[in-house]
Amino acid sequence: MEKTDRPTRVSPRGAATRTALLKAAAQVFRTVGFAKAGVSEVVAVAGASVGSLYHHFTGKADLYLALYEEFQQRQQERTHQAVVDARARGESDPTRLMNIAARAYLLGCIEERETTRLFFSGDGPPGFEYQLRARLTQWTDRNVALYRKADEPVDEALLIVVSGAMLLAVAEVVNRDDADSLRLADDITRLLDQLQPLRREDDRP
Repeated sequence: MEKTDRPTRVSPRGAATRTALLKAAAQVFRTVGFAKAGVSEVVAVAGASVGSLYHHFTGKADLYLALYEEFQQRQQERTHQAVVDARARGESDPTRLMNIAARAYLLGCIEERETTRLFFSGDGPPGFEYQLRARLTQWTDRNVALYRKADEPVDEALLIVVSGAMLLAVAEVVNRDDADSLRLADDITRLLDQLQPLRREDDRP
């Protein structure tokens, strides 16, 4: 599923209405689930009209995707800041930096566990689960490309293992209490630290 392009210019009133609709959609989706949610419920909670909803979004699937995009943006900011802080402390190992970003991603999921459950519960628009996996793989790929040494090729196997582990890890950490979630996030990070790119016979000096 692709996010529908939106006009770049939005009036303050329009922006406020859009924000109210997204907030209401998040509340309704959390309460009854995406499949059972209706546009009428969203606009009632937002105090808006059906017409205003369709002015900003194409429907409830579009609302869901907009919520996901905002969540992903916050996650990007969290992981970026975690890496900036780690580099400031002197960390320079590419794999370690990638795993620090992974831990920050998990901690963000714990911090926003109710929102995260919206996207990892399996109750989303048709095709969203595939998009979720693809986006998480892209996120991992960007981190691998950013933090690996310049002369190192991308290790596709490592990319698949890390992105797959993250998908499962998120589903687990958001369904545990805070202490258990944090402990699991730390354990997963320690295991990821033990993963190394494969060295094939033709790569060896």
